[in-house]
Amino acid sequence: MAVSSTLYWFLFIFSLTFLFITCRSFNESDFGDKPTPLSDIDLQFTNRRLLQASVQPNNLLYDFYRFSCPNAESVVFQFMRDFVAADSRATAQLLRLMFHDCFIQGCDASLLLDDSNGNQSHSIERNAFPNQTLKGFDIIEKIKQALENECPNVVSCSDIISLATRDAIVLSGGPFFPVLTGRRDSQASYFEEANQQIPKPDSDITEMLTLFSVRGFNEKETVSLLGAHNIGKIGCEFIQKRLSNFQGSGMPDPSIPADFFLELNRICNSNASPSPSPSRLRNLIESATGPQSLVPFIFSGSGFDSHYYKGLLLGQGLLHADQQLMADSRTAKLVQVFASDDGSTFRREFSKSMLKMSNLGSLTGSQGEVRTRCTLPNSS
Repeated sequence: MAVSSTLYWFLFIFSLTFLFITCRSFNESDFGDKPTPLSDIDLQFTNRRLLQASVQPNNLLYDFYRFSCPNAESVVFQFMRDFVAADSRATAQLLRLMFHDCFIQGCDASLLLDDSNGNQSHSIERNAFPNQTLKGFDIIEKIKQALENECPNVVSCSDIISLATRDAIVLSGGPFFPVLTGRRDSQASYFEEANQQIPKPDSDITEMLTLFSVRGFNEKETVSLLGAHNIGKIGCEFIQKRLSNFQGSGMPDPSIPADFFLELNRICNSNASPSPSPSRLRNLIESATGPQSLVPFIFSGSGFDSHYYKGLLLGQGLLHADQQLMADSRTAKLVQVFASDDGSTFRREFSKSMLKMSNLGSLTGSQGEVRTRCTLPNSS
């Protein structure tokens, strides 16, 4: 199940170099500057500095399992290679899963946990309204089972989520970013917090920036993380109110361009006639926002480029929350920057923001536990 030693050490050195670059002070006025070429860096000095820098205040480490379960990351990668090859939707599914988990009390796998102990009146985080359409739970559980066979009671479910999501992104053509490990799993789930604190499809820009800000993300990081909407499917139920009853007005969202509204209405209104052909639908979505697509008609792969931001400049964000990035001058300027090239700027900033996201509020040391099954506390 292990990748070759040459590939492993290449990724190790690359990850350390990436950490060094991202840990350097970042001047907002230098937003468009190119990163320092790796050839200019003394690698021996860099490696020493990075090993020190990777010891985070929350005690996460790079390659935490190198002694306790040395094949852990290789096992995750091999499984994700198979999952992504079999179903390209896996990347978008895990991105949502990781985001929803980390956004509530940190990256602690509380989203996976059923801590009800059979009490029907105890609501679990997984059943909170924003989480009811999440997928990918089975992927994490299968990887966990394999790791329990490899190294029982060692690798946490929360680390599996972060590693599997990163590997899925890379395997789908997205940017690599290092994942620090050593997280432990929550012993509780957070139903109410998930209902209240996950950004909604119809969130306005003020609410969205606030929800990200209280978790330490600035405007640039928020805009880059929302670029994860580059890939995957969006169900019509998430945009239906924009088309018919925007904010309780009984009218469509006036910010939707007229031609785009007509096409969206044809897709999502079952009474609309005539129904557009599959090829027409594909042309609509790919011309509007690229590989992001509407359920149930199309899934057209993944693309970590600038098409999401170019769609926003045309007023063609599928979610109201997406299009709201153009409603604030600070975020609108960043959308323009991200849309201005082939996706290089987005990929660079997305990878840094994902590294930061993966480190949110992690439990370490004696906190929490390492679950033997991701869905159940060890005490059950």
